[in-house]
Amino acid sequence: MLDMPKRDGPLKIRSILVIDDHPLYCDALSSTLSALFHTSAVRSVLSLREAMAALDAGLQPDLVLLDLKLPDVVGLTGFYNLKERLSDVPFLVISADVCDSTIQTLMEAGAAGFIPKDASRSVIATALQRVQNGDKFLPAGYCPQKRAAPKDGVDADEIARRIGELTPQQARIMGLICAGMPNKLIAYELSLAEATVKAHITALLRRLGVRNRTQAAVLVNSASLERNIRMPEAEPRALTG
Repeated sequence: MLDMPKRDGPLKIRSILVIDDHPLYCDALSSTLSALFHTSAVRSVLSLREAMAALDAGLQPDLVLLDLKLPDVVGLTGFYNLKERLSDVPFLVISADVCDSTIQTLMEAGAAGFIPKDASRSVIATALQRVQNGDKFLPAGYCPQKRAAPKDGVDADEIARRIGELTPQQARIMGLICAGMPNKLIAYELSLAEATVKAHITALLRRLGVRNRTQAAVLVNSASLERNIRMPEAEPRALTG
């Protein structure tokens, strides 16, 4: 479990990173942040890949606003990957998924707060003010749940991290495995050779630490229930006349 270190006094907001794949929402949020914090140092990106590239190039944000539903992210793994990289930076997560279990997982993993995607400007301002003061922000109506004990000695956080290590192609294949598709049909859906699919499956089984497809599906499905992890779906194969 990741936690933010204690701070003495309000957080100084000099640089902000906004990660959201909806350009209009991203621009509006960036403008709101610039006005609230009287700073023009707001960097917006549309994907986890772009965020990592910005950090590699030297960006050092004092605050991160992260949309969970990014095109290159599986479930909550985008948050986990960024939080590992920026362990001492507060994260405000923005999402249309206001499920209590999702919010609870994020807060337990070190998020500074959670903002519903449809929140008003005044709610966003309140959340930002609380985080700046070193407090946490939770949406109205949030009710934490009692957690079930880990199964087989592997908790859902660890499962989420393993899933997060899958490549995008492996994640798509894993999603089709969970849907019950055999290798031949997976190969057809993804326009791959069956031997290539088998190679991807061998690699993803190794990453997940399981021995076969059935164990992999059980592992991922259990994480889907406890941590709201969803595998990406393959694009429908175009029909040809």
